[in-house]
Amino acid sequence: MKCPFCNCPDTQVVDSRVSEEGDSIRRRRRCLECEKRFTTYETVELRLPQIVKSNGYREEFKEDKLRTGFMRALHRRPVPTNLVEDAIGRIKQRLLSLGEREVPSRRVGELVMKELYKLDKVAYIRFASVYKDFQDVDDFSDAVKEVKKPAPRRRSR
Repeated sequence: MKCPFCNCPDTQVVDSRVSEEGDSIRRRRRCLECEKRFTTYETVELRLPQIVKSNGYREEFKEDKLRTGFMRALHRRPVPTNLVEDAIGRIKQRLLSLGEREVPSRRVGELVMKELYKLDKVAYIRFASVYKDFQDVDDFSDAVKEVKKPAPRRRSR
């Protein structure tokens, strides 16, 4: 670590402490050249994978783009914002857990559909119609049949 005062590359760690939250380490350092002290913080840096589009183009993962997709599908639907944020968090966590540097955009779309299916069936159909590129009414009909669950049967006594 270079000294911020004299740019000397030789510094010494004098003290290290874990933050109260446990997510970073605070280090007190001393420059071996000018003797001045300074503080550095060490934190974990998690990098989400790059997204590979169907045309081969690669782009950084954009959480805002993911959120926009959810909001379009959920437009005027009674789903609380905190549930949407939780779903986005689960998608990000899943992408991180894959441990891949690149992920196809189709995989992200599948994760979104899975989350929308749990949140709101209408939003799921809306998203699926664009994502799966529905061409006619039969495609919509098939998707509706997919989300419809038969009512539980009652036994007669």
